[in-house]
Amino acid sequence: MKVSDLAERQILKAQAEGQLDNLKGAGKPINIEGDGSADAIGFRIMADAGVVPREIQLRKAVEAQSRILRETTGEEARKREMIKLNDLQLRLSIEQEARRRFYGN
Repeated sequence: MKVSDLAERQILKAQAEGQLDNLKGAGKPINIEGDGSADAIGFRIMADAGVVPREIQLRKAVEAQSRILRETTGEEARKREMIKLNDLQLRLSIEQEARRRFYGN
């Protein structure tokens, strides 16, 4: 059985049980900003649900670590911060590759 068929079954079951009644924005079009890609849509839905994807968490961590590295002086301290940044960048790359393989793009 396809994943889409399983998802459709779950949606129909939830509708029949009334679990989808009175949802925020029910009956209104979804306001999707950006390029409209599947990733952007998925991230938007997750954000509306209060969930931050691991990839986004890592992007923010990379940005923060980059700022720390720019502000760090001293050779040894910079090396430590570079190691942290490299680790975050590696984990981000792994997350991005996993997403690409999962979605096939």
